[in-house]
Amino acid sequence: MAQSAKQRRRELARQRHERQQARRAEQAKRRRTGGLAVAAVLAVAALVTGTLYFSGVFGGGDDTVAASSDSDPEATQAPEPGSCEYRASGTSAVPDLGTPAVPVDAATLPGTATLTLNGSPVTVQLDAAAPCTVNSLAHLASAGYFDGTTCHRLTTSESLKVLQCGDPTGTGSGGPGYEFDNENTDGATYPAGTVAMANSGADTNGSQFFLVYADSELPPNYTVFGQITTGLDVITGIAADGTDNGLEDGAPLHPVTLDTVTTAA
Repeated sequence: MAQSAKQRRRELARQRHERQQARRAEQAKRRRTGGLAVAAVLAVAALVTGTLYFSGVFGGGDDTVAASSDSDPEATQAPEPGSCEYRASGTSAVPDLGTPAVPVDAATLPGTATLTLNGSPVTVQLDAAAPCTVNSLAHLASAGYFDGTTCHRLTTSESLKVLQCGDPTGTGSGGPGYEFDNENTDGATYPAGTVAMANSGADTNGSQFFLVYADSELPPNYTVFGQITTGLDVITGIAADGTDNGLEDGAPLHPVTLDTVTTAA
């Protein structure tokens, strides 16, 4: 008997999950047996490409943005409705946070978010192509997870211009105690106004995200979940002051506080 469309989707999802699990197992094996060799290869690759990747300058936790050469196009597509998986990972930077509710009902997800930086609002149109990410953002925002936290990282290089936020510890190593898969990365680009998830490799999204204030060059490894509609000038103003170390990558010269994050339909 021929499979129904629903059965076919489930079978494809099962196969995709098996591939992801196998890939993660292989990644763990490589980390255990060849960490130094992998680090050397990545260093050489960075020199060859000339691309500045996020690499955990402030502590290097699970949620810092990092280059990843591991890519599965099928794994980056939006999941079936309600199929989001939030896996335990590390310790939450905020006690008793819990995980986002599942299954996810796309019809009830928020459409906009407002990030208030040093008292100035930045409005973001959220992307329905990243439902698991938007669901996580709404969960964290409603819990007050972001309130009063520091945007700990500013990058001002020729090819990469971003402000990174979302870590209550302010170190670049904090996260919500869970991780989830990439979404909306197939063919992703990062022009000015893009809002995307930081990560430390494929399918390690947590709470850290970055705001692109000018066109930037990155491989399509970072989940795009929004576009800034108003307030981009707030971020360009922060970037104009540069970093506290005078280099192209560091903490903003003047502290940047993410006062609140709120979401709405």
